[in-house]
Amino acid sequence: MERGLYAQLIHDGMLVEHEDADLATAALPGAVAVIRPRELPLISYPYEWCFSQLRDAALLTLELQRRALAVGMRLKDASAYNVQFDRGRPILIDTLSFEVADTAQPWPAYRQFCEHFLAPLALIAYRDPRCGLMLREFIDGIPADFAARLLPGRTRLRPGLLAHLHLHAGAQRRSAARGPTAEHRRPPRMTALGQEALLDNLRRTVEGLRWRPGGHWVEYGIQTSYTERGANSKRQTVERMLDHSPAGVVWDMGANVGTYSTIAAGEGRSVIAFDQDANSVEHHWTHLSAGARASVLPLVMDLTNPSPALGWALEERRSLVERGPADVILALALVHHLAIGNNVPLGRVAGLFARIGRRAIVEFVPKDDPMTQHLLAFRPDIFPDYTAEGFRASFTPYFRVLEEAPVEDSARTLFLLEAR
Repeated sequence: MERGLYAQLIHDGMLVEHEDADLATAALPGAVAVIRPRELPLISYPYEWCFSQLRDAALLTLELQRRALAVGMRLKDASAYNVQFDRGRPILIDTLSFEVADTAQPWPAYRQFCEHFLAPLALIAYRDPRCGLMLREFIDGIPADFAARLLPGRTRLRPGLLAHLHLHAGAQRRSAARGPTAEHRRPPRMTALGQEALLDNLRRTVEGLRWRPGGHWVEYGIQTSYTERGANSKRQTVERMLDHSPAGVVWDMGANVGTYSTIAAGEGRSVIAFDQDANSVEHHWTHLSAGARASVLPLVMDLTNPSPALGWALEERRSLVERGPADVILALALVHHLAIGNNVPLGRVAGLFARIGRRAIVEFVPKDDPMTQHLLAFRPDIFPDYTAEGFRASFTPYFRVLEEAPVEDSARTLFLLEAR
């Protein structure tokens, strides 16, 4: 704050702002200050981000380090968990990451940056978008040696990936084999120009990584099984049900490419748009306008295997359920995928919805619907209770039915539910 960095970053929307709190609220004696950062609607984690979100967070981290160096400071760590998305932009939430720097000492967070950001980005770009889920297992970042072994050999032809992953991994292996010696305990030195060059090379390497989404679920979300009349009916009914619900935080479960997330974002609502398909989330994020990003955050989440509690004592990263409940959840064209596609009994679906949302707008897609018939084409029909009556019987122990409305030109029904 004395060097003007705090004011600069707040002005540019790169750091969460805070207010001073009473020193008596300190967790331990001897504290010199207590700060209270602005609370965000939801804390998300890197293994829930799409490729472009992780890349945006990486570029923010490098820019923060560059600006800190300009005033004689540095980021002492480069954890992806220090970044969140707020109002459509990545921001740093760990004000205490900054410290006064020895300008001749290399960036101590370089390895962490490579393992938290560069390794997963390269694996997604060159292997598969599902590699981002590896961050759930490697909570401290994907080790450089592991990432280097998984990447194709052609990545050695990319100077940035060669230097920051392949050669970096080799240097780590050699250092581990030698063990600690007095020579290797001496701190290395680096000029200010060298540090600027390192950050510039990392930035160009990250910016040079590309991944284009595609696949079945993106096309599924863009296409529609409704007639024009049916689509208008569904949209109008969802809008009315949202208007009759408290404004606040909406979780769109199974959002796909975000058609209804945008609708839900009206009237000052904040929308978290979950989908299990990383391609769909990437498409959603990259096609949102700047204005829409301010109120809609797409995230990767498989509702049949949602983010668990992780880390030390299962308390470092909270589960999806622990981050709820939302004021309203949307479950549109989702229940048949859970019940028939994934064998989840309707009562279990209702129980989970009641845990994560105070109200729910749920679409029931019956067996004679073409989309449900498509699911049943690949398996025997072992779902005798999957009927409108079975849906009501399964959901009423958990919810009160506030409204039930048919979707015109279809056999589908929309329910507005309130948790008991």
